Amino acid sequence: MSSEVIKGKVLVVGDNIDTDLIVPGKYLTLKEASDLGKHVLEGLDPSIPDKIEKEGIRVIVAGRNFGCGSSREHAVLAIIGAGIKAVVAESFARIFYRNAINRGLIVIEAKGLRNKVRDGDIITIDLDKHSITIPTGEEVSFKPLPEEVMKIIKAGGLIEYLKKQKETKEATR
Repeated sequence: MSSEVIKGKVLVVGDNIDTDLIVPGKYLTLKEASDLGKHVLEGLDPSIPDKIEKEGIRVIVAGRNFGCGSSREHAVLAIIGAGIKAVVAESFARIFYRNAINRGLIVIEAKGLRNKVRDGDIITIDLDKHSITIPTGEEVSFKPLPEEVMKIIKAGGLIEYLKKQKETKEATR
């Protein structure tokens, strides 16, 4: 697999950011990621969607239990639709974590990162080295994502991954 590096500005949020904060229920009639992205984290702070767009935020850094609450897939779609490339948290709610992988969103558990960065800091995530470089030059390590998970993410999500698997099988017949 080729090297995967994500570099971008961060938005730092706290613990227990639930799916209602990620995308408030009144937007659940929206289906397109780009439309949902206009409201990402609006439940936490109504100014966040504009901040993400205007400042070019590409990574959310969170505390514990990110994505808790209902199992709505809209939360992941809103994050993707806002142009966020990765979410790094102390821990994730299980269903949110799986929904993120299924949609191709990079989700990384990294202990202690939230206390080492501030809004607007630029970090570099190296998925091959399993490390995040912060502005001080310090590297924060994280547990590597399993190879199958990386294949799903690189394919653009589970559906695209399965399509490619099917095409490969049919081509070898």
